[in-house]
Amino acid sequence: MGAALDNMRILYVEDDARAAAEVQDLAVEQGATIVCESSGASGLLRAGMEPFDVVILDRMLGDLDGLTIIRRLRESGVGTPILMLSALGRTVDRAEGLEAGADDYLAKPFEADELFARVKALHRRATGREHSAVILYGAFECHMKARTAFRQNRHLPLSPREFGLFRYFMENAGETVTREMLLRDVWGIAFDPQTNVVDVNIGRLRRKLEDGFDTPALETIWGSGYRLLDGR
Repeated sequence: MGAALDNMRILYVEDDARAAAEVQDLAVEQGATIVCESSGASGLLRAGMEPFDVVILDRMLGDLDGLTIIRRLRESGVGTPILMLSALGRTVDRAEGLEAGADDYLAKPFEADELFARVKALHRRATGREHSAVILYGAFECHMKARTAFRQNRHLPLSPREFGLFRYFMENAGETVTREMLLRDVWGIAFDPQTNVVDVNIGRLRRKLEDGFDTPALETIWGSGYRLLDGR
């Protein structure tokens, strides 16, 4: 298990009593105070009336569904980070949750380590404790001082050259990066030496960014270059 949850106050809305108890016990072991609500209505009321660091919300509840709860909380001005849990793990389901106002979305079944890593990441971002030398884009994190990279809170074992490429893509997140830009800014070459050095290194980076994940990380823009996707 990872580091402690730093005395966080967490609201967990889950109508499966056994699942709620398991998460609660593990969270308490890590130093968190976790309040459990077994219905959407009670969870909505509690989240709107009391301060929490993070809300963990099941999507499919017996009375109010999680999407409705998120929308009502956001409409009422509650900005607490929300992590949605659901057995619905398709891309379209994740998109619905994020568009409704969730800050992160985790498909069931999940490992406790990943759940709590995501909770800690949401809390860091919400409290402004991310170091200025950290670039965030979608599911990716680039820690420039430590020269480490993460996707969905999982460490990516990049070589120094691969990290340099990753950092450049993060600095230009969502934009098309050309071969000329990479040669100039990453390799320091002002002309195209007509080698496949870019292609080879992009291939290695792509494999490490995508290994173990269901969605692509780098998109090839034919005739132009490459673009980093958000990794969700």
